[in-house]
Amino acid sequence: MFRTFYIKPSERGILYHRSDFKRVLRPGTHRFLGWHWRVKKFDLNQPEAKLENLELLLQAHGDQIRQHFLVVRTGFNDAALVRLGQRWLSIGPNQLRTFWRGFVDVEAQLFNLEESRELPQDLAQQLRGAQLEGLKQVNLAEFEIGLLYVQDNFVRPLEPGDYAFWTFGRSVIVRSLKRTEPNPAFPFEEVLMEQHPEFVASYCQVVELDGDEVAIARYKGKAIAVLPPHSRKLFWRETEVERINITAQPKLPERLISELISGSSTAMALALGHIHALEVSAQHVGLLYLDGALQETLPAGIHAWWEFGRSFKSEAIDLRLQSLEVSGQEILSKDKVPLRLNLTADYRVVDAVQARTALKDIPGFLYKELQFALRGAVGTKHLDTLLEDKGAIDQSISEYMADKVPAYGLELRSVGVKDIILPGEIKAILGQVVAAEKSAQANVIRRREETAATRSMLNTAKVMEDNPIALRLKELEVLERIAEKIEKINVNGSLDSILTELISIKQ
Repeated sequence: MFRTFYIKPSERGILYHRSDFKRVLRPGTHRFLGWHWRVKKFDLNQPEAKLENLELLLQAHGDQIRQHFLVVRTGFNDAALVRLGQRWLSIGPNQLRTFWRGFVDVEAQLFNLEESRELPQDLAQQLRGAQLEGLKQVNLAEFEIGLLYVQDNFVRPLEPGDYAFWTFGRSVIVRSLKRTEPNPAFPFEEVLMEQHPEFVASYCQVVELDGDEVAIARYKGKAIAVLPPHSRKLFWRETEVERINITAQPKLPERLISELISGSSTAMALALGHIHALEVSAQHVGLLYLDGALQETLPAGIHAWWEFGRSFKSEAIDLRLQSLEVSGQEILSKDKVPLRLNLTADYRVVDAVQARTALKDIPGFLYKELQFALRGAVGTKHLDTLLEDKGAIDQSISEYMADKVPAYGLELRSVGVKDIILPGEIKAILGQVVAAEKSAQANVIRRREETAATRSMLNTAKVMEDNPIALRLKELEVLERIAEKIEKINVNGSLDSILTELISIKQ
């Protein structure tokens, strides 16, 4: 009895008799006598062949197996790359793999991981874009530098280009730093400076400061960092570093003030926390305190000092004329009348150092003293006196304050009572008094006018008695007044009888 097997052109077959390997069958028809023949077919579109009992086959039929297969064996510290036409396959340690020969170009490269985990750069370029197990690929642009770490230990820097590293059994990390980034975060910076001086010398510069130094790092003329005393940091070699002795130069010159305080928001953020600054406006004077003690006065402008190791405090004192309101003061007059007064005062600081040295709260001090002066001025006078002469209160307060404020570097320019507010019942009583006074004055005036009118009438009568013409004129005047109130008058007879007849008509 024959058994027939057909192998397609895209296939290969392995002939077994019972369980024993016999040979590899190429495409075509194959006939074998007996029932115990068996063929396992393989599609060559899948280049890798998974053979049963591969180790035993290699021992018994090694030459025949290697004639048809590419055998890749990796040891404990080995890895392999297999090229299958246009594809790549990676093989980790301790593996045995086989691939069909002839259908596609197959080749393998073995790598000893103890000697090097890095692939040749030309091979790394060929592998770009391939996703391979156990292989880390890195592409560094022309503006980048890579730092290679194996098991978190720095190995070496990487220049721009393509790289590939085996990661089987080890962690491989590449940290890329941009050369265009002026102040990169170097990983494990202290370790790089201590353990890898060759890298630092080739790519970086170390800035290490004493206790009385600060440094400003600039890249292409722009500030990128402000370093405090006792600090150490890495920068690219192209970075410019300015060292400043803060013991000899605690105050910032104008050029640094313009750069770090009045400049860009980035520079201001860098200086924040390192610099104490004060802006003194026009008509003001600045006071600088160091460790709680007054150091100097400052003219108008922007002033700044390095804060490291010092405690600065500063303030600006306004030298302009200022107003202070003392409102709603409840005070009893000498005759026990409760009054509420509002006072305003204008003052200015003439000696800022004297004022700030002697007084903690200048407006508070003036407010309290004006209260005392107002109470003294009001409490010693009767209500009538206060109402008649409010200027006396101002004078009294001015005299009181004249002995107080000069000793504190202050000058009181003017003081005045704005309002004297009386209680409601006192207002009513004063209103009645004023009304009575005005009524009496009106009665006097009325009596005086009545007396004058009577005297005038008596004098007129005497004139008319002695002068008939004047009497006749008076009659005509009366007639004119009457004519204003009626439409017409008819006169019959002479003018001598007009007054007599009018009197008769009225009756």
